[in-house]
Amino acid sequence: MAKGTGKVLAQNKKAGHDYFIEETFEAGMVLQGTEIKSIRAGKVQLKDSFVRIRNGEAWISNMHISPYEQGNRFNHDPLRTRKLLLHKKQIGELVGRTKQDGYTIVPLKIYIKDGYAKLLIGVGKGKKNYDKRDDLKKKEAKREMERVFKAKNQF
Repeated sequence: MAKGTGKVLAQNKKAGHDYFIEETFEAGMVLQGTEIKSIRAGKVQLKDSFVRIRNGEAWISNMHISPYEQGNRFNHDPLRTRKLLLHKKQIGELVGRTKQDGYTIVPLKIYIKDGYAKLLIGVGKGKKNYDKRDDLKKKEAKREMERVFKAKNQF
């Protein structure tokens, strides 16, 4: 199975708008029992989350996993920092890329692959406002072309 395939549970659409994603990595996550149950139910958000490398380990912060509805006092903290499972070589590569000016590690999507929750993270360079406007213009032009093409094919 390729990277980023499986049952997608959450996507960070804002990441594609704010960053040029140059490379992606697939990471496992260290989760508690109620967290994986909430993730499987689709109660997860990546909106403001980010990845940091500390002491040779990758950590994701601000990822919101809602408390499990059937959970009791053993429920988890929704915004706790969670450890990502990557190879040492991959972490070294991420550190090298983020040392460059303007690069950051962004979570892109969470999906279930072979029964395990995986996180697709990307190394991205921040876009400037004019880059974002260019992307919106291209997207709008593409939509308009598809609309015209569809209208011509209906007759």
